[in-house]
Amino acid sequence: MRSRVTLARLLPSTVAITAWPENNLLETLPLDPLQLSSYTLEDQQRMGLAKNYFAWQGRLVTPEIGSRVIEIGCGVGNFTAMLLHHEAVIALDKEPRCIAQLKARYPHQRNLDAWACDAETLGDRALELSAFRADSCVCLNVLEHIADDARALRSMASVLIRGGVVVLLVPAFAALYGPIDRNLGHFRRYTRGSIIGLATRAGLRVRKAHYVNAPGFFAWWLNSCILKREIQSARQISLFDKYAVPLISRIEALAHPPFGQSLFAVLQKPC
Repeated sequence: MRSRVTLARLLPSTVAITAWPENNLLETLPLDPLQLSSYTLEDQQRMGLAKNYFAWQGRLVTPEIGSRVIEIGCGVGNFTAMLLHHEAVIALDKEPRCIAQLKARYPHQRNLDAWACDAETLGDRALELSAFRADSCVCLNVLEHIADDARALRSMASVLIRGGVVVLLVPAFAALYGPIDRNLGHFRRYTRGSIIGLATRAGLRVRKAHYVNAPGFFAWWLNSCILKREIQSARQISLFDKYAVPLISRIEALAHPPFGQSLFAVLQKPC
């Protein structure tokens, strides 16, 4: 993945994008757990600047979910605010520091609980989560961090009521994988086909799957494949959020793009 990638190779009709590594992993992650944890927490804090971006996510997610929601990989709660008008929310993250910051951020929210929990297996929280009778799992920019994503998806489905949905937002296209992905702990980037295959193996029906943020595709390509940047710039995030996201979100609400920086999917558990 470190060789120079031409723009022609990035376009969605090419073999470079549709082909998928057999083991579904792009690189061995070099950061040790403490480095990865610190980097992820700092990135979460930088992304807190992106108010329009999270509002856009909210407009994508809210029509798809019900009243009892589990948020998988909540981080420091950047998206959690978009869920707080629902009846009940359980926010999960494997990083205790993130959970502590989320609780401090929403100290008086009576319909919100937050637990430190491994999203891959849900661990000793699985029975409690099943008893919660969630109709929706929201998992935004998290599945790519999990080594066994199929197992994680089955775990999410297992704690939902029949007919419940898993809502995903994941990074798209393996050809865009670069230093920022590696530093964030991304094992992979996805295509629509790979998500459909993953959902099928987990016994879920694909209700919706489409790309989002077409201009972000080129911005990530520039940062990742040309400039080889190691972190997302706070200034870039702020400028893109302020000037680009409002326009992009309006256009893509009218027609889904054929490619994008991310992939949005809604997967349904059988009734």
